[in-house]
Amino acid sequence: MVGWVLLVVAPRWSGTRRLVHSGVLPLLLALGYALLIGFHYLSAQASEGGFASLAEVAKLFHDPWALLAGWVHYLCFDLCLGIWESLDAQRRGVAHWLLVPCLLLTFLLGPVGLLVYSIVRRLRGRHATDSALSLPL
Repeated sequence: MVGWVLLVVAPRWSGTRRLVHSGVLPLLLALGYALLIGFHYLSAQASEGGFASLAEVAKLFHDPWALLAGWVHYLCFDLCLGIWESLDAQRRGVAHWLLVPCLLLTFLLGPVGLLVYSIVRRLRGRHATDSALSLPL
């Protein structure tokens, strides 16, 4: 949550750059995910289930450890997406008040936030000259 609060409340603060924009928080979430997978699923504790069908995924998420790993997975990737949106909005001159609803939607509904941000950036953002962080949206 701290990363999202910083993206919304203090996007240009040096602490936000150090903790969030640098990737430190997503990497900590990635480490947590790797540890969950490593300690639980590479041991004999792994439950039934898998990713070959929706039924297998449903079985997998009956296990609370798998559910926790899935949640951390979402938290990590959604935060990465929020970081990209924040940096892209700064580069394109998108007003922060227009970005905030996109960030909230990305936090809560991932792809919906991306969809809304892609519309906002097309309507309100200027063309970015640096394509290092650009996605073809």
